[in-house]
Amino acid sequence: MNSSIKRNRRTWLARAAAATISGKIAVPLMAGLEPSRPKRVAAVLTAYEHGLHADVLIGKILEGWKQDGGPGPALTLASMYVDQFTDRDMARPMSKKYGVPIFDTIEGALTVGGNQIPVDGVISIGEHGTYPSNSKGQVLHPRRRFFEAITDTFRKYGKVVPVFNDKHLGPEWSDAKWMYDRSQEMQVPFMAGSSMTVGYRTPEISLTPGCDIEGAVGIGYSGLDIYGSHALEFFQCHVEQRHAAETGVRWVQCLEGKSVWKALDDGVVRQDLFDSALAHVPHQDGDVRQSQNATLFLFQYVDGLMGSVFMLPEFAGGTSVALRLKGENQILATRFDERTEPRHPHFAWLLKGIECMFHTGHVMYPVERTLLTSGILDRALTSRAQNYVKLMTPELEISYTPANYPHAPLPALDSSCL
Repeated sequence: MNSSIKRNRRTWLARAAAATISGKIAVPLMAGLEPSRPKRVAAVLTAYEHGLHADVLIGKILEGWKQDGGPGPALTLASMYVDQFTDRDMARPMSKKYGVPIFDTIEGALTVGGNQIPVDGVISIGEHGTYPSNSKGQVLHPRRRFFEAITDTFRKYGKVVPVFNDKHLGPEWSDAKWMYDRSQEMQVPFMAGSSMTVGYRTPEISLTPGCDIEGAVGIGYSGLDIYGSHALEFFQCHVEQRHAAETGVRWVQCLEGKSVWKALDDGVVRQDLFDSALAHVPHQDGDVRQSQNATLFLFQYVDGLMGSVFMLPEFAGGTSVALRLKGENQILATRFDERTEPRHPHFAWLLKGIECMFHTGHVMYPVERTLLTSGILDRALTSRAQNYVKLMTPELEISYTPANYPHAPLPALDSSCL
């Protein structure tokens, strides 16, 4: 084992040990905090069916971390707004079972039908459901509409509470930036993003904050919009650990077809990192270069690091990242371990971060990471729609400090924020 691997392993063990207090999760921002009463939550949802994000997040508030009636977060569901009721709807039966009212407006859900805001936090899940797509292939989920109605309600009643937005912002850049600017203007504690940044990884790797990353390649799969956001956030939560990060992205380009492989052949993307990232995800037999619909999101950070995320929908079956540290021979690589049982447990780790924000009033990790990855994805899809032109992106020169929030597996989830 080389020196970097040893240092990284020691660092992770030290973090894990520091995070263990009587089998609980510890987050440095919350040292000394004692959990109080359960916090009341309003849920703003597109649709609620078995297996959808509403089920595996809101269902854990109602039925425990494993959704089996066992222990759960120190949260109670006060109300719901549901945009679309499908023929497999769970919102109405869960409302009846647990006595949670459903309101026909977002304002009604936040006020629980009254004349003030009695809830302590809002979970906005603008994902799934039936919504149109634009010419770039982006599904126009109503995330901005939801956030606008939430914050308009804050203004009307003179009270702000923390908000979590599921997955990426936008999806169009103008909407993503609007949501961020509104949250800053109104000083809303605002978190967003994917469960992939806090979920299981195989194998476990750890990057020392401030490390010198000289190369990084990511692999993703499935649709460019719906899973591109996952691949980019998984990539970003690793590379943001580099020295002097994060200061944002200078330009973005999308490549498809032969241009994807030419980037490897020309050395724009490192072949060894691509090979390692691909080796860490399930994939089809045969030559990846013969696979259909390969797409490369190529972007350069302000500090010069090249970002490369390959979307391989017909070939790969997972999400991974491979990194090389300066002066080290061995590549660090890992994949997101997307477990389905019990009830998609990576969403329990996401909900733990949301729970802690609602209890502390402080975000657990910066929403700027999700803003940046939302912008990279939108600009990449814009490049694709504009004949693969390279787009300069001064709007993506976004600076933030990473939080080093823990991810699974750490000690078992419980009902406190310590």
